[in-house]
Amino acid sequence: MQSNIHSSKKRSLESNISITRNEPPQNYDMVVFCHLRWQFVYQRPQHLISRMSKNMKVLLIEEPIGYNIEEENTADLQIIDDNLHILQPKVKDIESIANILPQYLTNKEIAIGWFYSASFSPLLNVFKFETIVYDCMDELTLFKGAPEHLLHQEKYLMANADIIFTGGKSLYESKKQHHSNVYCFPSSVDEPHFAQALNGIEIPGDIANLQAPVVGYFGVIDERLDLQLLHETALKLPNVSFVMIGPLAKIDDSDLPKEDNIYYLGMRSYDELPNYLKGFDVAMMPFAINDATKYISPTKTLEYMAAGKPIISTKITDVVRDYSICVNLVETADEFAEAITYLFDKRDQLSLQLEYFDILKNTSWDATATKMQNIIKTFSK
Repeated sequence: MQSNIHSSKKRSLESNISITRNEPPQNYDMVVFCHLRWQFVYQRPQHLISRMSKNMKVLLIEEPIGYNIEEENTADLQIIDDNLHILQPKVKDIESIANILPQYLTNKEIAIGWFYSASFSPLLNVFKFETIVYDCMDELTLFKGAPEHLLHQEKYLMANADIIFTGGKSLYESKKQHHSNVYCFPSSVDEPHFAQALNGIEIPGDIANLQAPVVGYFGVIDERLDLQLLHETALKLPNVSFVMIGPLAKIDDSDLPKEDNIYYLGMRSYDELPNYLKGFDVAMMPFAINDATKYISPTKTLEYMAAGKPIISTKITDVVRDYSICVNLVETADEFAEAITYLFDKRDQLSLQLEYFDILKNTSWDATATKMQNIIKTFSK
């Protein structure tokens, strides 16, 4: 049985990050407010903000982190590069972030305020933004443990936002009912990065010798996954290896199904993911159908495609709508098991690659970031 969660490995591209508390205050062109840690799973915020920071100086402010009492009202400042800094506040709540900002910013008049979570809306009045952007990548109000006041904070943020971007079509349809300037930008893909799995790269040792077929998942392991479906399918296919890669969030190790053919590897770095994909025979997205997944548009769909892997998914609305031509959709453990057997034995790989090519040629993080910036420039004129 494999159920231990290993410590996370930092993305190698961030290995030179320095942490300082003595950096003098600076002028920034954009301030980003993000509920996700920069060094957590590498996803939409990292892809977009790292690209935008090539053209402007950016301060990304995370939610408060834990601290010792003598550290209160301080922060760690991570220097990613000259144009991208990450502020980790050590304060009692988000509102208190305002108290420490003068230590890090010299300007309160800033071109762009970019919000990933409405929980930061109390800081709107601290700044004078020329343009306020709400990049709504998830419907956080429906997530497990979301505070009741988050819904009111989102209404306030949307009332003040000039531009709203959404991470999928379902989110777009929801938000456009409440704002006149909404644009749909489903999460994209760094195709060359994941296409490495099509080449002769090495399969990591912790999955290289697992019994085939290997059916794999990477991403956050939380309440959005149908762990019961995974468990029932693993029982039906004891000779199939099910690999789960990613950190736990809002669930405990005791919530995970434990079978000899389910392997929990913990978090792996973004740079390592193509190597693991190389070892997958089938890629899976066993999402639960619940409030937390009502509006999701999984980034990993395109990442799996770029690696050329057959994909099995539950019937997430945006997956059904956009990718049903090439993703195998299932609802039950019987359907899941049948799809695994079929894909491992019979799938036409050439046909699959052509279907993927037609989808992938129209999307990239570079193009998405550029289109977003052009919309902001047009609005600001």
